[in-house]
Amino acid sequence: MTRKLSYREAMREAMHEALQNDPRVFLMGEDVGRYGGTYAFSKGFLEEFGPARIRDTPLSELAFVGAGIGAALGGLRPIVEVMTVNFSLLALDQIVNTAALYRHMSGGQFSVPLVIRMATGAGRQVAAQHSHSLEGWYAHIPGIKVLAPATIEDARGMLAPALADPDPVVIFEHAGLFNLEGEVPDRCTVDIVRAKVRRDGTAVAIITYGGSLPKALAAAEMLAAEGIAAEVVDLRVLRPLDTAAIVASVAKCRRAVIVDEGWRSGSLAAEVSARIMENAFFELDAPVARVCSEEVPIPYARHLEEAALPQPEKIVAAVKGLFS
Repeated sequence: MTRKLSYREAMREAMHEALQNDPRVFLMGEDVGRYGGTYAFSKGFLEEFGPARIRDTPLSELAFVGAGIGAALGGLRPIVEVMTVNFSLLALDQIVNTAALYRHMSGGQFSVPLVIRMATGAGRQVAAQHSHSLEGWYAHIPGIKVLAPATIEDARGMLAPALADPDPVVIFEHAGLFNLEGEVPDRCTVDIVRAKVRRDGTAVAIITYGGSLPKALAAAEMLAAEGIAAEVVDLRVLRPLDTAAIVASVAKCRRAVIVDEGWRSGSLAAEVSARIMENAFFELDAPVARVCSEEVPIPYARHLEEAALPQPEKIVAAVKGLFS
């Protein structure tokens, strides 16, 4: 049996289930309590679970992410909500220099079972300071797991295994997906290990994640109308990358286009491209292509924002370039 949910509802259900099932789980962040969450993910939680488990915090990411780390070290299972990815920069020391390193620096004596959720991505006219896609920055860091749920099923199912993980997990939720709707199985079991093929194909592998997945699927539809069967691979887990799935798709299709909302220089797309070159170079019939955001701060004006971001038409053009 399946049910129709929005991405927003799926995330809310996942948190509600976690709070119901495990008294160690609590939610903390800016406006998660009385306001019901910036994106309404925690609406009604304060009334149901009380202020000890739904904690509104001061406007200090450095402080409340640090408090989450301490709670995790103390045996709790905190879900820390950072309003948007740009605000996570204020907590970089806590995430990168503390949570990610405790297991290593304690010689395995301590772990930090912490989940940090944050909205990411552009496409909503929230201007340069609120339109970052910094998933690749975090995927660079050993000691944390980085997830990018791009479907309703993943939004519903990834939180439970993230909370069960003994080490820090950072979940990037693309704000452009929040109103997306789809069918979800009643029993939603999702792993946080493997990439997933979202559309089978044989002519080109389109490899992507997060908010770019719907655009990649739209491009695949456009290509199908012209007789080009594109396979779409959703990375889902950005650290550790599922290299085997990437290589398998490239070996099957012999061409690859990587779609990444991050900027091209030093991007996650660059890492995926390097892994293809290292592991599947002799499988390729054409150079690897990348479709990334333009190397500018994301503009506010709608037409300029759309021009700066990966779009289905850009993906189609990149694919066709591999056949010329």
